[in-house]
Amino acid sequence: MFWSGLALVSATTGSPAAPRDGSELDIVGAVWAAGPVVKAVLLLLLGFSILSWAIIITKFRQLGRARRENAVFFKTFWAAPNLAAANRDTAHLTYSPAARLFREALAASPTPGEENPGRRPALPLDPRENPTHRALRRSLSLEGERLSRSLSFLATCGNTAPFIGLFGTVWGIMTSFHSIGIKGSASLATVAPGIAEALIATAAGLAAAIPAVMAYNYFLGQVRRLDSELADFAKDLSPLLTSPGRAASPE
Repeated sequence: MFWSGLALVSATTGSPAAPRDGSELDIVGAVWAAGPVVKAVLLLLLGFSILSWAIIITKFRQLGRARRENAVFFKTFWAAPNLAAANRDTAHLTYSPAARLFREALAASPTPGEENPGRRPALPLDPRENPTHRALRRSLSLEGERLSRSLSFLATCGNTAPFIGLFGTVWGIMTSFHSIGIKGSASLATVAPGIAEALIATAAGLAAAIPAVMAYNYFLGQVRRLDSELADFAKDLSPLLTSPGRAASPE
């Protein structure tokens, strides 16, 4: 992201490249001296990197808060004397997937003595499955989708960014060899600057891909853990919602 940011600054400000004497690596100057295709590649990688970091920060906060509120919800739920009290005491936990699943299932479950709650479905349903089970299954699917949202972009960035950078590198090397043919000189002083400019695209691709891959693997593990907690809780919640007494008591 750092090198890609320098590429954008250099490309947009229009400042000329500083002379390079070989004593230090002038990345901004090298980017400015690159061709338009390499600059476009670097700009694309910068967009990938910015969006990836935005997703990383957002998902880190979302999943962290979901874990914390889930812990509070489970403690409060199993300590409640009944489902009504559990619903009241956990109403403030808006980021807890388990709390949302509980509220949706509770709203869809029939009250004692109610035979056909809600609107009659348009399609025939399995008579062995009641509305509570359908609500739990639907909530599990929605919560899983909500938790894993945007992770596919991190995977895409991690898989494609190195190849995008490699494309910029290949194009830059092609341009460098074309310049060699025009100048008729193949000395190291002629070849090295062009190759260095081209390799910046590969470095930028890796800089965008590595954080995305690491974050994707970390978040995937957190999502699987939360999904497992939700599945276990749904199994415990289903008999409580369908029993006549509807009492939430510790296991």
